[in-house]
Amino acid sequence: MAIEKMSIAKALNESLRKALEQDPKVLIMGEDVGKLGGVFRITDGLQKDFGEERVIDTPLAESGIVGTAIGLALRGYRPVVEIQFDGFVFPAYDQIVTQLAKMHARALGKIKLPVVVRIPYGGAIGAVEHHSESPEALFAHVAGLKVVSPSNASDAYWMLQQAILSDDPVIFFEPKRRYWDKGEVDTEAIPGELHKSRVVREGADLTLAAYGPMVKVCLEAAAAAAEEGKSVEVLDLRSMSPVDFDGIQASVERTRRLVVVHEAPVFLGVGSEIAARITERCFYHLEAPVLRVGGFHAPYPPARLEDEYLPGLDRVLDAVDRSLAY
Repeated sequence: MAIEKMSIAKALNESLRKALEQDPKVLIMGEDVGKLGGVFRITDGLQKDFGEERVIDTPLAESGIVGTAIGLALRGYRPVVEIQFDGFVFPAYDQIVTQLAKMHARALGKIKLPVVVRIPYGGAIGAVEHHSESPEALFAHVAGLKVVSPSNASDAYWMLQQAILSDDPVIFFEPKRRYWDKGEVDTEAIPGELHKSRVVREGADLTLAAYGPMVKVCLEAAAAAAEEGKSVEVLDLRSMSPVDFDGIQASVERTRRLVVVHEAPVFLGVGSEIAARITERCFYHLEAPVLRVGGFHAPYPPARLEDEYLPGLDRVLDAVDRSLAY
């Protein structure tokens, strides 16, 4: 066992380093990922140690970055693409949904595209427009893509390696507001399944289900609820496509209530599908309707207003209280 305490940013860096060491076909591509080490320094030092042919500074052209990664994957490489900020992914959306997601089916399974698209996402960093989006539902809706997001350093380290090893394309959302949160990472552990949810706090009265940046908020809400005698379970979903509905169902059958939390807008968000599916599966177990907490159906606001837009402790606790009141 080799346990180290590190930030999520450091865990991602170490994970990429390990992947580069283990497989010469792994490449890293993106804007400023080389000499600069990325705007969040996730790729810091990798070009210096592995060279410019494996850690590649690209032009400012997201469509070209992903298109090039698709061509490299067709030739046997495993490209890891960085999109500098969430709102910059849309020029590459066509390449991702019409080529990357479809090629395996189009080739009747004969072609695989092991491409990882890393996207720092979410708000709460005081950024300007196009730097704080949560577009995960747009990708989870597309068949042929896996969509995941870690909430802690250990998952960041292991889930990124699992994504790189996957023969299917993976959209890897990194919660940028949590990059500097620290946690223990066992670099010799045997990781669990990439798309399995995980109970991170046990409870008996209600389940809070979240992923990425909102898991920490839900843990804080569960701790606050405990002071009032409420036992709240927190479930880290980890994967938005596929969703571990069996794991959610098991938790809901214990607690009989569910609140789904994400930064993205509630309208047609990942929580909408979870609410519908769990209502179908757990109708006779539920003692309250499945509630959702998230952003508003509006463009992401200027930084000075983002605290009002983003779901925080009070909005999560309000949903807990409403659910328990049924």
